[in-house]
Amino acid sequence: MTSPTVSPDRRPSQDRLALRLPPEYTERAPDRPFHPAAHQSELGREGPVHEVALSDGDRAWLVTGHEEARALLADPRLSSDRFRSTRMVEKIPPELRKRLLDPATRAGNFITMDAPDHTRYRRLLTGQFTVRRMRLLEPRVHEIVTSHLDAMIEAGTSADLVPAFALPVPSLVICELLGVRYEDRDEFQERTSTLLRLDAHVDDVVRAADEQRAFMRALVRRKRVEPADDLLSGLIEAEAALTDDELVSISNLLLIAGHETTANMIGLGTFALLEHPAELARLRADPSLTPGAVEELLRYLSIVHLGPIRLTLEDVEIGGVTVPADSTVIVSVPVVNRDPRTYRDPDTLDVARPRVSHLAFGHGIHQCLGQQLARVEMAVAFTEMLRRLPGLRLDLPAGEVPLRSDMLVYGVHSLPVSWDETAS
Repeated sequence: MTSPTVSPDRRPSQDRLALRLPPEYTERAPDRPFHPAAHQSELGREGPVHEVALSDGDRAWLVTGHEEARALLADPRLSSDRFRSTRMVEKIPPELRKRLLDPATRAGNFITMDAPDHTRYRRLLTGQFTVRRMRLLEPRVHEIVTSHLDAMIEAGTSADLVPAFALPVPSLVICELLGVRYEDRDEFQERTSTLLRLDAHVDDVVRAADEQRAFMRALVRRKRVEPADDLLSGLIEAEAALTDDELVSISNLLLIAGHETTANMIGLGTFALLEHPAELARLRADPSLTPGAVEELLRYLSIVHLGPIRLTLEDVEIGGVTVPADSTVIVSVPVVNRDPRTYRDPDTLDVARPRVSHLAFGHGIHQCLGQQLARVEMAVAFTEMLRRLPGLRLDLPAGEVPLRSDMLVYGVHSLPVSWDETAS
């Protein structure tokens, strides 16, 4: 089906498809913070594939069906490399286009690559992100979670959960994994915030990107001379042919993804549990439910406003609809994970939901490399937080919790909470 064009009062300043969609596609209702944007949900109820109008006059195809999304994400006829389309390249602001097309910037940026280039990087990184290695990290994750909860309890009976717990825990984990000094976290988190702001000016984006690449380049050069027991040193040792440009891009992708996504799932997930007290009580009473509850939170919540973007290399049939070659295809992860054809009572949070399958980590060759680490971090964080903070509750009305609607990665900007004095 076709939806009408709505012209927003904003000019895209970044290469962000979300900004080229009318705002009703991405803006979530303040009184429904855990649900997809209403317009996306409406489209999902009407069918699995939709032709939509972008605010600049271009068109795209929005996929809202679970089965259709899985199929297209595994289909080699759809490319992750937008630079294969002159049409898509021309939509990027000129100031940013030059930077994005720079070979130094593109080197190692494996999330925008297709096979065989993507295969080479994926193989290298898979060796560093084995399930066994992630499980070996679990005791250290426990230590990090425990130390932050200790600090919160020692400081009193209230805190803003985001800066006190949700953000620093995964930040410290990914810093140690990569070999980044944790003392530098404020610096790279500030740049990351600029890079992920939907309304950031292109000049600020370019500046933040340049500073982050310079920061990571210095680290790469140090690791070549002084290797350690970390992922970056492991990549250098495993593949001596990797250039500094490749290592910089790979490390930046892992650093940003490794702390932003998990941090926002912990923050938003805690908010959701506090707003569903019956589910929180079930989880607190039976911690064995936690692994399944993590999967349910990943399904029920979505920290992306849209999802993976692909380019059709030829005419492709998706859900009975023929999508022409050189078309932009967007997977609506928030709606796909609520598909009633796949899930019973999809709009209900059920921490005991059996065999939860979802696309929060993607599907196909671009499925998230760090998903096992994210699962470990979330499971430990929720288990220990609920065990050690009895009576955990919001310190303000739910409608006043500031949402990250202005960011590429959704969640909460802050989450003031309090707990009983019996915390230990």
